[in-house]
Amino acid sequence: MITSSSLLSRLAPWYEQHARDLPWRRPEFDAWGTLVSEVMLQQTQASRVAIEIDLWLERWPGPRELADAPTHEVLRQWGTLGYPRRALRLQDTAVAIVERHGGIVPRDVRELLALPGIGDYTARAVAVFHFGDRHPVVDTNVRRVIARALHGQGDAGPAAKRDLAEVESLLPEQREDAALVSIALMELGALVCTARAPKCDECPLKAQCAWVAAGKPAFLGKRAPKQARFEGSDRQARGRILRALRESDMPIPVTDFVLVWPEDAQRKRAIESLKQDGLAVQEDDELRLPY
Repeated sequence: MITSSSLLSRLAPWYEQHARDLPWRRPEFDAWGTLVSEVMLQQTQASRVAIEIDLWLERWPGPRELADAPTHEVLRQWGTLGYPRRALRLQDTAVAIVERHGGIVPRDVRELLALPGIGDYTARAVAVFHFGDRHPVVDTNVRRVIARALHGQGDAGPAAKRDLAEVESLLPEQREDAALVSIALMELGALVCTARAPKCDECPLKAQCAWVAAGKPAFLGKRAPKQARFEGSDRQARGRILRALRESDMPIPVTDFVLVWPEDAQRKRAIESLKQDGLAVQEDDELRLPY
């Protein structure tokens, strides 16, 4: 049976030996750097964020610098990290931190949740991974580890409100120990208890894992919906048009985007959606990034 004490005793030495050397785990990384990294990591691989995070923080080392930055430069720096609305939300977050907290990232989860664009995961991640507080931090990796080790299921299925309470029940009482278990669970899911090719023989929880004990049965429950195909999609059209805007120092005539994306109806939808999301501004017959 897996308990908080057994998790700590098994995960602590494993994490010390196997944890990846990632920029946001450096001792000198501050709360703002942690928040920025967590926003970037939401829908982007850690290896890509590790390349971009230092460049970002060199340019805007704190909330005040990002709050004052021209939005078009923020979007250019975001580059190909994907889902560029995250860059706009991050700048909104910086403005709120300056206005509400004097430019200091708050520690309290409730205050973090009150910031624009900051949800349950990001708020708790900052509180735990930077400040070392005791909160459940639940992402896809953690949910998969818990589903297998505790419930004998191959996957966790769609996210549910019970996930936070379940993970919190497994955290050690001591604040430092709880923070260590939180990051180790996430790292275990990312490196060992992976979705498609779990390395069970390398897992420190193997002897206690209900899924291994049950013979690793296939998951028969409801899975989270798969993302629609990217190739030829409206998302790809948006990305191509936004890239053209990032690469241009001047507004671009709307008619020129036929060279970027020739399909007429899809191109028009992409342009309208970029405008609605605040990622592009149309003046007369020209399109540009927001200032």
